[in-house]
Amino acid sequence: MTYEGRVLVALADPTRRAIFERLAETRSSVADLVRALPVSQPAISQHLKVLKEAGLVGAEPEGRKRIYSIDPAGLGPLRQWLDRFWEDQLAAFKALADSDEAAAPGQAKPERQANSGL
Repeated sequence: MTYEGRVLVALADPTRRAIFERLAETRSSVADLVRALPVSQPAISQHLKVLKEAGLVGAEPEGRKRIYSIDPAGLGPLRQWLDRFWEDQLAAFKALADSDEAAAPGQAKPERQANSGL
């Protein structure tokens, strides 16, 4: 499975998205997440494993527990993948705007009328 596929599968689950969003707000231990979400400790641990394997979260030991947080290194490729779609849409919009200007330079475009059926 591709990186994008792993990330999208990981974030497709609403509970994993909730965990991910919580970690975006504040670093948390499994116990913190269990207190914040209506999910059991084993389920939280399993969801964190999927998010970690997708490269979206990381964990650091702190005493006897592990503190989870968003992994910025995992977000970079996701952002690049999403930006590709945004850049394609901006390029298409620019091409359309440029073609409208070339068709009637300096003139106001006539408004399109809705088909009223009359």
